[in-house]
Amino acid sequence: MKDESQVKITLPDGSERFYPKGVTALEIALSISEGLARNVIAAKVNNEVWDPTRQITEDSLVKLLTWNDEDGKATFWHSSAHLLAEALEALYPGVKFGTGPSIEKGFYYDVDLGGQSISQEDFPKIEAKMLELARQKNEYIRKPISKAEAIDFFTKKGDEYKLELIDGLEDGSITLYEQGGFTDLCRGPHIPNTGFIKAAKLTNIAGAYWRNKQENKMLTRIYGITFPKQKELEEYVTLMEEAKKRDHRRLGKELELFAFSEKVGQGLPLWLPKGAMLRERLQAFLSKAQSRAGYVPVITPHIGSKDLYVTSGHWDKYGKDSFQPIKTPNLDEEYMLKPMNCPHHCEIYKTSPRSYKDLPLRFSEFGTVYRYEQSGELHGLTRVRGFTQDDAHIFCRPDQVKEEFIHVIDLVLYVFKSLGFDDYSAQISLRDPNNKEKYIGRDEDWEKAESAIIEAAAERGLSTVTELGEAAFYGPKLDFMVRDALGRKWQLGTIQVDYQLPQRFQLEYTGSDNQKHRPVMIHRAPFGSMERFTAILIENTAGQFPLWLSPDQIAILPISEKFADYAEEVFFQLQDHDIRGFVDHRDEKIGRKIRDAEVTKVPFMLIVGEKEAAEGKLSVRRKGEGDLGSMTVDEFVAFFKKEAAIA
Repeated sequence: MKDESQVKITLPDGSERFYPKGVTALEIALSISEGLARNVIAAKVNNEVWDPTRQITEDSLVKLLTWNDEDGKATFWHSSAHLLAEALEALYPGVKFGTGPSIEKGFYYDVDLGGQSISQEDFPKIEAKMLELARQKNEYIRKPISKAEAIDFFTKKGDEYKLELIDGLEDGSITLYEQGGFTDLCRGPHIPNTGFIKAAKLTNIAGAYWRNKQENKMLTRIYGITFPKQKELEEYVTLMEEAKKRDHRRLGKELELFAFSEKVGQGLPLWLPKGAMLRERLQAFLSKAQSRAGYVPVITPHIGSKDLYVTSGHWDKYGKDSFQPIKTPNLDEEYMLKPMNCPHHCEIYKTSPRSYKDLPLRFSEFGTVYRYEQSGELHGLTRVRGFTQDDAHIFCRPDQVKEEFIHVIDLVLYVFKSLGFDDYSAQISLRDPNNKEKYIGRDEDWEKAESAIIEAAAERGLSTVTELGEAAFYGPKLDFMVRDALGRKWQLGTIQVDYQLPQRFQLEYTGSDNQKHRPVMIHRAPFGSMERFTAILIENTAGQFPLWLSPDQIAILPISEKFADYAEEVFFQLQDHDIRGFVDHRDEKIGRKIRDAEVTKVPFMLIVGEKEAAEGKLSVRRKGEGDLGSMTVDEFVAFFKKEAAIA
């Protein structure tokens, strides 16, 4: 029998250990090894991240977290936001604080400087102050406090933003954290002490409305990142310099792929000729793959009756905050810009009676949708207000869900392989078994869907993580993450199981028992959206696209005007083989033409002069490789087609 003065701690490997009640994660780590204890910065206690110094008073599942864990990094960076706040309070007396969360890479803090100003020129002195304070190795001390005490504390401090946050908190759930001379309202968790922070860099400054509401005051948002070693910061800075070179916004302008216009509207990209060619090739590539996989194309309008979105539930989700209805001269007739394609596809399903023999039905559409994003959230092609989803909806029987999942996984992996994304993983998002009221649908349907996803992912050998509570309210899902050439993680493809829309739209099929049944709906988008995927592709390739995808695959460079006719003749021959590009007729020296073609990342440069015209040949250069020698047009076509084959 267990001693009541002890708690049972279960570690991730399943091993069990007994410790006195009130043991901390740090003490558990120390009992395993001193080396581990030196590196523990947080702990996951029963799936909740805790301070490593917080006492554990009941039997618990405990995972010790270090810098190498995502939750460990998040704790490290959130603690660093508090360190930034302490430095700001020392340097800018009277500063008031909003919120300071960790983000994917680093952290930020929203602050009210009270008429004082901060620019990037001030960053070095703030960074120096942060490191000065860090070296004091001040502990992060958690202090539970009553609501009345919290109100009193921040009233005396004169921090109205914290008072507003406290107003929305329940008494008994409020904690302060103190390190050194700084105290903040915070639920935590935090690292043991500031001494873990050895390197700090502030990265950006921006405006942000308090609580993300435009009617509120504009605060100053200061972004930063920290590391436990100076070397890691140096590596990060190098990486960021490379990221700047690969920034899709810069390359999109340089390569003449897309543009934005204030007159057209924020977040509404204009695809320029070369960008349109790139996009069309991507679309054609996926359309071909989808056709082979049994998808049939559909096309739906860019708007729909408001009633359509009331039925689907999107009006409740998007309508009030994102869009105002589009009114017509007819009384009570209202439309909405399309935020999703799925309701339209449900109506297409309903155009004919369906039998179990007809299923699965796979409708695909490159459908453009519109969602309002605040101007401060817009970012090149990765965050826009109008975007085209490579959308498809599969209507199938419950017994077909697993098989369809496997087919979609295969399609997603084919897309990734063909476009050079070799480092990928997947997240299985399931419902929270302890909080089922958040979700709709029968338990047995959820169990079938979750099992189908888990089994399908296992059969395809996917590297997966499982997250409880991350499912959509209507069903579980599988999200694909890829790492690009710089090691950054992006979510791309997604597959979702939906029991909600078939119910809302009263979708039916006649089963083998001659009774009516509800189909299951699977949502999937390997790219996610054409805009975001293109942005990621630009940055991953640094604008050097696969040959089959390049907008301009060749540049024909006549040495002088005398060989312009021969250059055009060659160009027409190559066009017959669907090889795209242009003839550079500019009155420039050949060296300049080659250099310009290199800069604009044209894969092949075909130089024609007197010798080439006389022999009916081309002098071939490849970007990054140089001279490949002389070829006839037919030889080049054969070589090109081999090089341009999709992986």
